[in-house]
Amino acid sequence: MKPKRVLLLTLALCAVASNVWARNDDAFQERLGVLFDLPFESLLDIHIETATRRRQPLVRAPTVATVITAKDIDAMGARDLDEVLETVPGLHVSHFFQLYSPNYVMRGIGGSSSNQQVLVMINGIPVTSAFEGNRGNLWAGMPVNAIARVEVIRGPGSALYGADAFAGVINIITKSRADISGSELGVRGGSDDTYEAWFLHGGEWLGFDAAFTFEYRTTDGHRRVVSADAQSAFDNLFGTNATLAPDSVALERDSLDVRFDLSRDDYQFRLGYQGRGDLGTGAGVAQALDPKGQFASDRLNADLTHRRLPNGEQWGWETKMSLYYVTQDVEQDVFLFPAGAFGGSFPDGMIGNPEVKQYQARASLTGAYDGWSDHRLQMGTGINYLDVYQVEERKNFRFDPITAIPLPLGEVTDVTDTEDIFLPEKDRTNWYLLAQDQWQFGEAWGLTAGARYDHYTDVGDTFNPRLALVWQARENLVAKLLYGRSFRPPSFAELFNMNNPIVLGNSNLDPEAIDTIELGLTYDPSGLLRLGFNVFAYEWDDVIRLVQDAAPASTSTFRNQGRQTGAGFEAEMQWQASDRLRLSGNFAYQRATDERVDEDAGLAPEHQLYVRGDWHFLPKWSLVAQMNWVGDQRRAPGDSRANVDDYVTVNAKLRRRSKRWDFAISANNLLDEDARSPSPGPANNGPVLIPDDLPLAGRQVFAELRYRF
Repeated sequence: MKPKRVLLLTLALCAVASNVWARNDDAFQERLGVLFDLPFESLLDIHIETATRRRQPLVRAPTVATVITAKDIDAMGARDLDEVLETVPGLHVSHFFQLYSPNYVMRGIGGSSSNQQVLVMINGIPVTSAFEGNRGNLWAGMPVNAIARVEVIRGPGSALYGADAFAGVINIITKSRADISGSELGVRGGSDDTYEAWFLHGGEWLGFDAAFTFEYRTTDGHRRVVSADAQSAFDNLFGTNATLAPDSVALERDSLDVRFDLSRDDYQFRLGYQGRGDLGTGAGVAQALDPKGQFASDRLNADLTHRRLPNGEQWGWETKMSLYYVTQDVEQDVFLFPAGAFGGSFPDGMIGNPEVKQYQARASLTGAYDGWSDHRLQMGTGINYLDVYQVEERKNFRFDPITAIPLPLGEVTDVTDTEDIFLPEKDRTNWYLLAQDQWQFGEAWGLTAGARYDHYTDVGDTFNPRLALVWQARENLVAKLLYGRSFRPPSFAELFNMNNPIVLGNSNLDPEAIDTIELGLTYDPSGLLRLGFNVFAYEWDDVIRLVQDAAPASTSTFRNQGRQTGAGFEAEMQWQASDRLRLSGNFAYQRATDERVDEDAGLAPEHQLYVRGDWHFLPKWSLVAQMNWVGDQRRAPGDSRANVDDYVTVNAKLRRRSKRWDFAISANNLLDEDARSPSPGPANNGPVLIPDDLPLAGRQVFAELRYRF
């Protein structure tokens, strides 16, 4: 589908919808509440907390954002967080070759392998890996049954949340007792030997409001084939035949997610565990297929919050303490290259087993003052400590310091605490001050001004302001003009990576910075139709890129080099077409330029179109269908391959719901489209190691049963 046709189709649909004044009488609204899990809210009924740290109507929030509730997640048939995020305007989920970890590409930013430019939080607490700068390549997804809602901010958020809130913020709020009525037991099974089970319970326990969630999943993953890999390129060089390609990617994995939530009065305590095991290596950790290697990870988070909002008083406050612990473990030897690699120098394969542990301790105090009639003032301070420790490695190779050619060690050898380790143990302390004022001047105008100062013990200081002007022109029409500046400090891998023939760290890196300006409009012409349109432009400085070192070195080093600029728009629509049919969708366009070479920055689709229909064709039956078109995924500069092929995926869910029982059948990629994520381009003027890109899942079918009691 051509981009112009897609845009014209979207605008035509909005124009037709805007001229249809659906009935708005009480009887009609009552039927909607019975038929739809998610009644059609007015503009002021949808609330968000992530935008300002205080709950307020989404339409008046000083940001461009999306809120997706648990009921909507259930209705669409999503099984994992990635499937939820793919429905957000301007957000695309692609994949990295290592373990197929997700890349959350926001408005064309974040398509690099590490995907560090989007901040992901669980209950307002970052789950960023200090080692890699993203969620960690062993993230392995997140099931959705314990999620109460997902709040997504498109655009900068460092004025509130500091590091990594660069292109956007994804805040996952888990369920408390208020979100769980009684108990729910569910099972699901289907394609790729996938089996899931979950249990949710909410109630009173020893005077506390308590919630407990348990989710388990095991899967073999899809088995789509990679036709050639890195070892294929080395076979051409050495005249060998060691490659395992063509063969399927390794995506088997087991996951266990358990969460507790206890609250009483102004206190709330949350404890969560995410265990990941038998994790296949995807397309291989070095872009060479590895069907044997397996990783595991344990993630433990705990937080205690004491919150007292003003609620008619002048002062309120929130104190929060949290701990996040995460491991990267190797369960089965990881083969960077298969047996016979490098001209037979590694008859048993080239094995590397990197392991690392890290923990993050955070404490914050935020005060709120409502003593002025037209102002809501917030001030806050906090300290964060990040520690990467117990770095261990076992491998059967080392690198020649001059030629960077891998040399066999014979047996797999423990190189922990030697000069051959892949990363030194490091820590980082960050403290900050923030202030924000929401000034309501007149009934229709609001101005939010805020800033945050951060000090880092290893990369210095940064100051990030925000300004947001919100104009409610009419009760059903709101306009926003936004400016924000955000930053991203380099990860420990970017700073300190060593003993690698390709990639080296650079301890002199500066943080990346981005300035963004946005204009947003929201219009609700009838109470049953909602339209949104946003325009944005940004300038990204001190971009951290891999730069090839001078000859004869074969390595590349992370450096601050160049600038990227970008602009685009997002259009949204939600329309209650009748008392049994709801239509919704969005279209996003972005174009980014690498100013270094004056070429498209690539690694992100220029066009995205998402369309969804919810049809309640019988009192207890519903059908939800979704279509997602991803178009014009250009290559990064220096990659001469043709663009990644456009693709269209169609998902559907048929459900029968009764008072206690739910039964559903769902299908993902119903038309079995050959969809692919872009593989990395050539490094150091070498060949493309996976030339045909990374295949995504084909048709998948699942059946599920839920019981509430």
